[in-house]
Amino acid sequence: MLEGFVIIHIILHFVVPAIFARTFYPQKWINAFLILIATMLVDIDHLLATPIYDPLRCSINFHPLHTLPAIAVYFVMLGFNKTRLIGFGLLIHMALDSIDCFQNVGLWMNP
Repeated sequence: MLEGFVIIHIILHFVVPAIFARTFYPQKWINAFLILIATMLVDIDHLLATPIYDPLRCSINFHPLHTLPAIAVYFVMLGFNKTRLIGFGLLIHMALDSIDCFQNVGLWMNP
């Protein structure tokens, strides 16, 4: 059962940015989509954890780039034209990870 949620989680990391890009950047949706997908590089902080991937571990407030201070920076990025799309991509990523946390361990984030 958990494997199915993992697959859905990964698919959502592509589908949600695609919908966002098509909705809010219809003229340049491909470029917007590629930028949003590039924000998945935020998961590089998973390399600092052992094991690197644990489906029962909540990323939010565990990995350095998934902490509340980092998320606050992502919100600040929305206020600037040059970083707005990156900020949206990072916040979409954090929201999907938070939903994954709730689905897998019953918490929206690590305490």
